[in-house]
Amino acid sequence: MRSLCDEKIFITGATGFVGSNLVRRSLQEGADVYINIRNTSDTWRIWDILNDVSVIHADLGEYGKLDESLKKIRPNIIFHTAVYGGNAAQKDTKKIIESNISGTINLLRCCNPAHCDLFVNTGSSSEYGIKNIPMKESDILEPVTDYGVSKAAATLFCQKTAFTEDLPVVTLRLFSPYGPYEQKSRLVPSIILAALQKQTPHIASRDFVRDFIFIDDVIAAYESALTLKHPHGQIYNVGSGMQNTVGAVTDAILRLLGEDLTCAPGLPQSWKHEPDFWQADIQRAASELNWRPKFALDQGLERTINWFKENMKLYT
Repeated sequence: MRSLCDEKIFITGATGFVGSNLVRRSLQEGADVYINIRNTSDTWRIWDILNDVSVIHADLGEYGKLDESLKKIRPNIIFHTAVYGGNAAQKDTKKIIESNISGTINLLRCCNPAHCDLFVNTGSSSEYGIKNIPMKESDILEPVTDYGVSKAAATLFCQKTAFTEDLPVVTLRLFSPYGPYEQKSRLVPSIILAALQKQTPHIASRDFVRDFIFIDDVIAAYESALTLKHPHGQIYNVGSGMQNTVGAVTDAILRLLGEDLTCAPGLPQSWKHEPDFWQADIQRAASELNWRPKFALDQGLERTINWFKENMKLYT
């Protein structure tokens, strides 16, 4: 696998869940890391490493400022993880379009194929819509949310740019990552935090299904993308290849914590039409990126639990 050591990397969405984990991994590997931060960004995930990165104070919507900054930096790798609309509280359609579509287009316009070795776009399984078999990258996209539509549009624009501008772009379609630094309102953190405080966990339904993938496996997929010899718009699913119910994940967390708690309904349903099936087909990533998840659900949850025990102060 190609090392990140001495690579000049620009990471968008660095204050978010996936982005902050990418920043930490890149620094650990010895990369020269640049990030962009808005005036309204909450830096709680990366406050302890801000002095180790170079910060650009620019929004993806500010094309002029962004273009000027990237011309100076000339990063050879770009990890684009900035996103809006990925959770139920983010419902502003205008912001979804501005962040996920316009922001991605602006970033692509700033990229010079002569300097950029790889542009990794972060996609979402929400692009697929509701399917009844494992989702393949070749499936017809039928998103049923504003967020899913916006991410599908961004992915298609990345493919178009790879073709017309000869820009080395790939998209990683993430399923349901969990792990350190995840937002406390999400399923896994909410159950862990409630159990650690001897409180009743709340879930929407035990029967909801997702393909949960540990964040360390997700970050490994970004690193694996660097091994592609000819990136030209390819798309890769990043999931565990298995679906689990919310109930099964909740039970596993409580079992690993040794807690005998009963969950109560109370969280709002995320979609009007909740799917009965949600699972990634990861054969393409396995074949072309030599990537497969290393962490079984229990292993990932155990590492996540241990991290939360040591970092409770970040969530209080």
